Amino acid sequence: MLPLKKSQQVLNVHPAYSHKSLTLILKVDESWSFVQAKKHPRWLWWVEDAVSGQVVAFVFGRRTHQTFRRLLSLLESAQIRVSKWVTDAWWAYFDCLDQGLRIESKALLQSLERKHLTLRTRIKRLARKTICFSKSVVVHDTVIGLFINQFFFGIQHY
Repeated sequence: MLPLKKSQQVLNVHPAYSHKSLTLILKVDESWSFVQAKKHPRWLWWVEDAVSGQVVAFVFGRRTHQTFRRLLSLLESAQIRVSKWVTDAWWAYFDCLDQGLRIESKALLQSLERKHLTLRTRIKRLARKTICFSKSVVVHDTVIGLFINQFFFGIQHY
């Protein structure tokens, strides 16, 4: 991976989906990591287009309603409407989403779970047992965000 430059911006919404007034079926899931120590958890929340399999958007934060609402507002600001949500049984999905639009299925989330594994195998600091870890939230979020931009969004930061 190339060294980071101060001018590099991490995009949180895939440019192909941003401001196109699209209505999509989205899969949403979260992935755990940590900064400095395991007692400082950091969660990556992201959504995937159920039809194309593309990552649409992502945010970092804690595993709370507030972080999920930030993801929802990010989708809203990008003019992305959702016709159906595919989720697991996490309580934030139950509390924050219209239950008529929600499909609860761990089996349908396998492609998004596979993306979690891709991150864990490609970014050493996300491996379960490693001595490589992030010391700051900014570096942690930037490294993972730039990887998502390059690998899943196809954006080259050179």
